Amino acid sequence: MSHPSPKLFSRPLHALFWLTALVCLLPVISSPMALVLGIVAASLGAIPKGVNTGALAKKLLAFSIVGLGFGIQLDQAIEATRAGLGIIVVTIFGTLALGTLMARALKLDSKTGHLIASGTAICGGSAIAAVAPAIDADSKQVSLALATVFVLNSVALFLFPVIGHLVGLSQEQFGIWSAIAIHDTSSVVGAAGAYGDQALITATTLKLARALWIIPVAFLSALAFRSQSRKLSVPMFILYYCVAIGVAHLLPQMAPVWEGVFWASKRLLVVCLFLIGCGITARRLREAGPKPLMLGVGLWLAISSVSLLYLLA
Repeated sequence: MSHPSPKLFSRPLHALFWLTALVCLLPVISSPMALVLGIVAASLGAIPKGVNTGALAKKLLAFSIVGLGFGIQLDQAIEATRAGLGIIVVTIFGTLALGTLMARALKLDSKTGHLIASGTAICGGSAIAAVAPAIDADSKQVSLALATVFVLNSVALFLFPVIGHLVGLSQEQFGIWSAIAIHDTSSVVGAAGAYGDQALITATTLKLARALWIIPVAFLSALAFRSQSRKLSVPMFILYYCVAIGVAHLLPQMAPVWEGVFWASKRLLVVCLFLIGCGITARRLREAGPKPLMLGVGLWLAISSVSLLYLLA
């Protein structure tokens, strides 16, 4: 088994990086605070060479999501999914259609536009990663889409809880709204976790139900772009999350253990947001460019406002 190189800890700033990551496990650090700490760490050059914060965040996110499954009641999960099914279907395909029209109006590359629309419609980076090979997108198109979604995710983490409190959304309403209108699972559970435990449960359940639409959307995308690729990348943590819910349902006598796992998973999620913040740099913001960002913002405003009005009606 390989061990981290001592060089990773050679500089004081690098040691500060690891210390900050550990501090994010403590309840005193909130999700937005963790994201800001990550941005500061990146700005100071505190990230050790050889540490891929994006890859590490992705792995830890999968573990944290699976752990959250142990804190979700099966009957609540079924009810939340059933209640939100209609708006999920409408917003997914409505966003994809609107994205196509807006990309044409902006004269943006069609594949880049479709990737941004897919990320907005379903689950951010995971959807982009799955759809990209289906439409034979190149690395530049993928990076532009990811950067656009990344920026908007960061904004949503701070903005959505504030708006939710201003308009008086209930825990369940905010969970539904964040699952529909925020891109990546990490930011969804981060924003919902800051709003409350019930919001977190509702948001996580609906977001992962929404993520299942990666499969049909990727196939439809391959057909639309006449791609011969059949390689799909569907996050396995969705399956494991469902298994966790089932295990907790079948073994209710271990409820204290499941509660502990659920709490630990929420703290691990905060660490994930710190690592995600470490990836926000001026270079990545420049790479997003004006047109992809305009498309991303336009779609985001459309899906968030329509779903919010629906919930308030």
